Amino acid sequence: MPQDLVLIGGGHTHAIVLKMFGIKPLPEVRLTLISDVLHAPYSGMLPGHVAGFYGYEECHIDLRSLAEFAGCQILIDRAIAIDLNKNLVICQTHPPVNFDLLSVDIGSTPATLSVPGAAKYAIAAKPVPQFLASWNQLISERQNHLQKPLRIAIVGGGAGGVELALNMQSRLGKEEVRGKKEEGRRKREENLEKLSSEIHLFHSGAELMPAHNHRVRRRLQEILISRGIQLHLKEKVCAVKKIERETNPQFPITNYQISCKSGLELECDRIFWVTQASAANWIRESGLAADSNGFMQVNDCLQSVSHPNVFGAGDIAAMVNYPRPKAGVFAVRQGQPLFENLQQFLLEKPLKPFAPQEQYLGLIGTGNKRAIASRGSFMWESALLWYWKDWIDRQFMQKFSNLPKTSNTK
Repeated sequence: MPQDLVLIGGGHTHAIVLKMFGIKPLPEVRLTLISDVLHAPYSGMLPGHVAGFYGYEECHIDLRSLAEFAGCQILIDRAIAIDLNKNLVICQTHPPVNFDLLSVDIGSTPATLSVPGAAKYAIAAKPVPQFLASWNQLISERQNHLQKPLRIAIVGGGAGGVELALNMQSRLGKEEVRGKKEEGRRKREENLEKLSSEIHLFHSGAELMPAHNHRVRRRLQEILISRGIQLHLKEKVCAVKKIERETNPQFPITNYQISCKSGLELECDRIFWVTQASAANWIRESGLAADSNGFMQVNDCLQSVSHPNVFGAGDIAAMVNYPRPKAGVFAVRQGQPLFENLQQFLLEKPLKPFAPQEQYLGLIGTGNKRAIASRGSFMWESALLWYWKDWIDRQFMQKFSNLPKTSNTK
């Protein structure tokens, strides 16, 4: 009998799985991908995209082409629950999808619900499509209203928040320089030399980036301060609200406020939220075994510890025997092991355990085509690192373009 393998989410791991199924298909296996986007963002290049170094297509995986290559049906929808008794994926708009084998790779989102007003007024770094839509809108507004001062707040001082602050500043700086040049040609009707974009970074800890070594933390703090990014350390944000007051229709005023436990308050134009990752509620609600943070617990074979016909990978999965940070490098490394174990399961063969690396090389872009390498107690800063990172990222993305012809490809 044909078997139905359903993939929920188009994350890095599932993108690799789809390509490998295209190269090595299994007869009598029907593939279905449920994804709420047709183009999946690649996390390694997103900070560079924010800075303007990469275009949209350069840092997004075309899931439709990949699904066609794998002979996979694709449903553009959002999974909202799993009926584990009937083996059904419940979708937001489509009818329930039957599965014999299920794999989940839906990533994570910043934890915002515990802070009043954050979910409503702050812009979460994930899901990425919504974040990029807000960022592009901000850039468009900035291009049209360079006379208006801009103040941005970023909540979260981990690697994601720090890298976002530096790359946002880089892009906003380019827009100001471009604006000044254009004003120069118009004989400078406005004094754009006095314009500035303020970026404020809030972090509840005493030091930024607690997952990295002291040298990396110290160096990045120096860079942030030297570039005028204002740090608010040991500041726990406790509320976000919208300020209601009269505005000039042409130049709307700052209309959001961050409040901290210390009593500090800051008005700003946009608030970006890059705090600790959280899991979709429906993982635990569906009955899958989950850890204390709601992430799906999987064994060394990336198989749910409670339901053998469900697998998980990427940020949404927590390997019980190998706790690791939520980082794209681990999702990429899980691609081949997940593919092999899905095939082994379908063929009723023994699964193969997988052990992720204990440490990984973190390459943190500083927004100026330089990068800092971080691994254990090691640190190195150089422009060469950025170009090396750029080469690695482009090589990864190249895997999903110019796909070879197969019997699945129309």
